[in-house]
Amino acid sequence: MKINADNLTIRLTERLTPTHLVVLDESAAHAGHVGSNGTDFGTHFRVQIASPFFTTQSRVACHRLVYDAVQDFIDQGLHALAIEVVKPI
Repeated sequence: MKINADNLTIRLTERLTPTHLVVLDESAAHAGHVGSNGTDFGTHFRVQIASPFFTTQSRVACHRLVYDAVQDFIDQGLHALAIEVVKPI
């Protein structure tokens, strides 16, 4: 599966049923950096996510759930994933 914001959104939606989700491809800002693939997309992403699965979890556990959901993308070349977990107040 191609690494892009749409496919990450689909995957995270399927696995974590988020109540809030924003996926941004920030690869162009990392051109020339370690992990860049020279195309300016598909390597560096930022995710802002809220999920019912996070309710009783620590922030570290929430990050693990996100990483587990996208592991095959990481295996294919997703280099960096900045995760902002949004929990209900």
